[in-house]
Amino acid sequence: MSGMAVTHRLAPLVGALLLVALAPGNANAVDWSKAQTVSVVTVEYAFRPANLTFRKGVAYRLHIDNQGKETHEFTAPEFFKAIRIRDPKVVNADLTEIVVQPGEQKDLFFVAKQPGSYALKCSDHDWAGMVGGIAITP
Repeated sequence: MSGMAVTHRLAPLVGALLLVALAPGNANAVDWSKAQTVSVVTVEYAFRPANLTFRKGVAYRLHIDNQGKETHEFTAPEFFKAIRIRDPKVVNADLTEIVVQPGEQKDLFFVAKQPGSYALKCSDHDWAGMVGGIAITP
């Protein structure tokens, strides 16, 4: 098969991939410099604030600041399934939580895509009441 035939056959696929990449709401097409910042502080044994609300289709920068003396987790597996994440390396390999060491800060850039209510907990300290909730509104 000549190079011309291969190029001709790939053109529709390349065009379709470009449409997907540039589609509204695609994480790759988002202007992350305009992401709205929402901050959460973790301490022993609480999230401050404990309840977060995001709007579908809006770009956010979730800033998590561990001001405690212990490691804390921002555990919300169903929430992570309901968002489009810019850099999945911020979240653990299972896409279930963000681990934040004492004195550490992490930023999660995302676009909310699925309205709903989602549980939030520190997987090591939920027994002590370190729980909250996340809502994504239409």
